[in-house]
Amino acid sequence: MKNIKKISFLFIVFVVLAACNGKNKEERSALQAEENIYYTCSMDTQVKEDKPGKCPICHMDLTPMKKDNSASNEIALSDQQIKLGNISVMTISESENSLVENYNGVLTIDPQGMKTISARVMGRIEKLYFKTEGDYIQKNQAVYQIYSEDIAIAKQDYFTAYKQLSMPGDFGKNAKSMLNAAKQKLLFFGLSSSQIESIKTSSQISPYTTFYSTHSGYVSEITVTEGSYVMEGAAIIKVANLNSLWLETQVNVNYVKSLKIGQLAKLSFADYPNKEINAKISFINPEINPDSRLLLIRMEVPNPNLLLKPGMQAVARLTQSNLKGMFIPIDAVIREENATYIWVEKSHGIFENVMVETGAESEGMIEIKSALDPTKKVVITGAYAINSEYKFRKGSDPMAGMDM
Repeated sequence: MKNIKKISFLFIVFVVLAACNGKNKEERSALQAEENIYYTCSMDTQVKEDKPGKCPICHMDLTPMKKDNSASNEIALSDQQIKLGNISVMTISESENSLVENYNGVLTIDPQGMKTISARVMGRIEKLYFKTEGDYIQKNQAVYQIYSEDIAIAKQDYFTAYKQLSMPGDFGKNAKSMLNAAKQKLLFFGLSSSQIESIKTSSQISPYTTFYSTHSGYVSEITVTEGSYVMEGAAIIKVANLNSLWLETQVNVNYVKSLKIGQLAKLSFADYPNKEINAKISFINPEINPDSRLLLIRMEVPNPNLLLKPGMQAVARLTQSNLKGMFIPIDAVIREENATYIWVEKSHGIFENVMVETGAESEGMIEIKSALDPTKKVVITGAYAINSEYKFRKGSDPMAGMDM
């Protein structure tokens, strides 16, 4: 009887222990299931809670989400998600491509074609023959008249010496030397040979002298007014030759590496939509703009018919033919504040991000300069959909914490 009671007691203890053990397993399974679930807000994905409730930001009900236990730079997507996100992949290999880049610029005056008509002596401007910027001056056309005592004295010396040439003896010899000296002074002051010769037949020596243009071009600046006094060397009028203009534009530093002096560019203009002009690159600035990461280049623009005007907007089209490299659609590249990367298919449904260095961009394509694993396919459409899903699940930038 005692043995029966002992056996019954042991059986009851066994049943109780088994029940407790089963309950503990159930509790552990439930706990593990809860550990793989977190609650987030569909509007504010940075919110993560370990239990249901309301979003502290927008007060919407939190949504349960299963934790993604994949690697930190990977994400797993179902076939349905791949289809809905329009995600497609392809193998990328080196190919030849012609890159075309368009850059905007404004036509400006070529400083090498700028000429300044200056005062040859100190004096007072009596008359300006051109008073409006934009007027066209032809070579040998009168520009200004000046009152100058220095020129008046030199004229008088020349006239007196000329009259004394016919005198006998030393007077005639000395007069010849004085005549040559006075002529040299007048030439130094900028008078032409014809102006000097006309002094010989003058009935009265005028203190006023007219100066003529030595260049043809358009008046770009007038620096004096009638009645004003000027010093020797002071600018009177600036003349611009518009037969050649400049176009300056800012170029992507990745693109400029293959440009060279003398390379041709096609220019088009909003004012002349059906006209294209060839221009040559004449200058590439060695200094990069630290803010925009762009580099200034300058082109010489021929303008023989003077059809183009300074200030016109122009578009320069630069082409690089037969450029070898790996090119993918620009939308396949994710550009964050601290990194540039792409998504590649590690295996079916598993995607990982890879940091890359990019190069030139043109017509929707971008060059990938980093070496890529040839066995993996690059995501060419839907990269931003993968990125958004990654941030929604893991609540962080794929490149967060990476040392750049």
